[in-house]
Order: sequence, then C-alpha cells, then structure tokens
Amino acid sequence: MKKFFFLFLIITLFSGTITKAQQYNINDALLIDLYQNQHYADAAEYLKKVCPEPITNVKILNRLAYTCQMAGKPLEAEKYYERIYRQDTTNIPVLLNLALINSNRENKPKAIFYYEKAGSIDNRNFQVYKQLGRLYMEKTDTANSYKNLSKANIINPEDPDVACDLSFILINTKKPKQAEMVLVRALAADSTNLFLLRAVVNLMYTSSRFKETIITCNKLVELGDQSIQVLNKLGSSYYMLKNYECCIESFGMMPDIYQTERTYYLTAMSYKGLKRYKESLDYLERTLTQAISPYMDVYYNEIAENYDIKKQYKAAAANYQKSLYFKEHDVIYYTLANLYDKDLKDKNNAIKYYKKYLASKPPLKQKEYIVYVQSRLNELKK
Repeated sequence: MKKFFFLFLIITLFSGTITKAQQYNINDALLIDLYQNQHYADAAEYLKKVCPEPITNVKILNRLAYTCQMAGKPLEAEKYYERIYRQDTTNIPVLLNLALINSNRENKPKAIFYYEKAGSIDNRNFQVYKQLGRLYMEKTDTANSYKNLSKANIINPEDPDVACDLSFILINTKKPKQAEMVLVRALAADSTNLFLLRAVVNLMYTSSRFKETIITCNKLVELGDQSIQVLNKLGSSYYMLKNYECCIESFGMMPDIYQTERTYYLTAMSYKGLKRYKESLDYLERTLTQAISPYMDVYYNEIAENYDIKKQYKAAAANYQKSLYFKEHDVIYYTLANLYDKDLKDKNNAIKYYKKYLASKPPLKQKEYIVYVQSRLNELKK
C-alpha cells in the first residue's frame, strides 16, 4: 500500500511532464525507482545528463529543482527555482521552496521576501504565516511576528507551535487572558502536548497563579518531563504557597549541577519554615558558595597588581587582602608581606604576612623565597 502511495505521489508531483519530457528521452520508470529508493543525487545527475541546457520547460526545471533539493544540494535547487520564478512570479510552490531554502541557509531577508510574496497571492496559506511569524520573532520584530502568528492561529488554532509562539508574545506584551485563550483552544485538541503544557506553566507562573502552575507542572512530571525549567517553577510555586516540604522535594529532584543561588536559598528558607535549622544553615552555606564566583581571588589579585604598578600601594594591599578572603595563596602572602615591608614600610604587617607565608607551607621549589623570608623576619624582629 505504501509503495503504491509513493508511486502515486511521484506521478502526481510530476503530472503533465511525461509528454513534454519525452523529447528529452527520460526513462520515467528508472527515475521513479531512484526516487522510491531515495537516490536523489543519482536522480539529479541522470536528469542533467538527459536534459541538456538550455532548459526553458518549467516542468523539467521544477523536476530538477525538486530532485536537487531532496539530494541535499540547496544552492543548485535554488538556481532552478529562480529560473522558474523569473518565468512566473506567482508560482506558490516555487515561492515556498525558495523561502524554505533561504530560511535553512539563515538568509532571513530573502526568506521573508518570498513568504511575503506568497502571502500576498494566497492570504489563507497557514504555513506562510507560521513561518513569517517565526522569522520575524527571530529578528525580534514583535509587531510583525504577532501579526503573522495571529493570522496563522485564526486559520489553524490547534497548531501547537503557533499557539505557543503566539502565547509567548501575548505574555510578554501583558495580555495573559488572550494568551490563555490561545493555549486552551490548542490544548483542547491535544491535552498531553508537552510543548503546550510548558507554555501554560510559563503563563500561570508569570501571572502568579501558583496553584495552576503546580497542577500543570505535576502533569508534565507525570508525562515524563522532569526538565530543570519545570522543576524550578514547581519548587518556586510550592514555596510561594508555603508548602515547604514539597518545595524541598521538588528542588531535590534537580541534579547539583543545575542548582542555583536561588534554588539553594528557597530550599534553605523552606527548612527554616519547617524549623529544621541545621539543614537551613547547610543550604544557606551552599547559597553563599553559589553566589560567589570561584574566580573572585583572581579578580582581586588582578586589581591589586594594577594598583601596585600604579604605585598606589595601600589600595594594592587592600585588594590582596580581599583576594585572600576568597582563597589563600602562599604567593599572595609573600607578595603582600613584601609590599608592606618594602613599599609601605609597615613593619608589623610585614612580619604578620611573612609568618603567614611560612605557615602556609610553601613547596620546596620556593626554597629561595623561604630562605629569604626567614632571614628577613630575623632582621625585622631586631
């Protein structure tokens, strides 16, 4: 049955070409066999061989364009489609194929041009408005994206992609009721569509409708979606409703690598709400760790070095000390001690940091520095 359908599709696709094609001595049985076995590159080469240039026959050009497109040769396909377009600028299939090829090649202006041209000829073409909506969204042209997605949604309100994209714009433009109407209509046709349910979660959460957010998030979890976005909104919604145990459980389902300062903080506050202070303190410590960059010591070291170069020694010393707060380094202890000793003439702090340098147990490869510090300490203590 499938084989019969495929043959019917190919014959229908190129209907009317057989008579015309005979002048090129095309073996249609061979060509259909190549198409059926998806040997499109071979089919393209065969057509080029039996249809020498110049070719003006639109149906042969269309056959070559289609074959090259299916063979993964978009540039060649585009050239054939453009030759047809020059003969007939109102050919909808050609316009759509030119738009698709340019869209896939990230040439958005040309893709938009061809889709707009097709839309001006056929104002009931769902795919035209859907693709225009997405292309304008990628260009952050909200007005044109909204206009085209709205048209697509009117033609087919059940399409989940259009419904989600349109609801995203409506939410961002502070029209939550309209966004909800769009999503409810699409969900009526497909109540377990994960894409639509995620859009509903986004709508409910941004509208502070936390009970509805929890219901939809749990439905997504039941359907197998335990994505970070879903768990994050689920845990946050439980927290906002002071359901601390469920908040902790929801955030606990997230791997450590995806935990953030906020998730740790809300977990800590949930434990506090349950009067489990030990766990609360543990998560507050994690919150601090997450909030602070692991490179803070490096940043302060760089700041200190710049001040040192500019001979602003007090500022340099202050920033070296800040770097030590985040991470201790024997070299920084030595640098800071030397700064106090040689540049700031601060004997007490020089002794303090020379001692800290030795107490940090620097490696033997720093033996030269170790000997110098020991010697310098003896001199400063006199």
